[in-house]
Amino acid sequence: MRMTVRLNLPRETGSVPAVRRLLRSALAALQVDRAHGADLEIAITEACANVIDHANGADNFEVCLEVAEDHCSIDVRDDGDGFDPESVGPPGPGNERGRGLFLIKALAENVRMQSAPRRGSLIHFEKSFA
Repeated sequence: MRMTVRLNLPRETGSVPAVRRLLRSALAALQVDRAHGADLEIAITEACANVIDHANGADNFEVCLEVAEDHCSIDVRDDGDGFDPESVGPPGPGNERGRGLFLIKALAENVRMQSAPRRGSLIHFEKSFA
């Protein structure tokens, strides 16, 4: 069984728990191990929080979940000002910038980021359950 959900959400903090609950429900319906689900919940929370905090110029953002028994793929896309993914280094003492991307890379697989000035950003990540 495979489940695909595409959401268009307002760029506001209330959207984050809604996305997290939807992901949790989809993973539970497919009986995915809770530990894998917890990693994905943190990753999707960070990806959505980045949009809310940094996607200047965007009113909405899109989340696409593709969930199966053995794999999950997530895209978070906005049409904000964009950023240079290479300019975001690892977080350090006194510098929390980049913490979300660092966590996503640590908790997920096949992480890809695309961004272009005034054309928005996309972060894609996956998790295998096998």
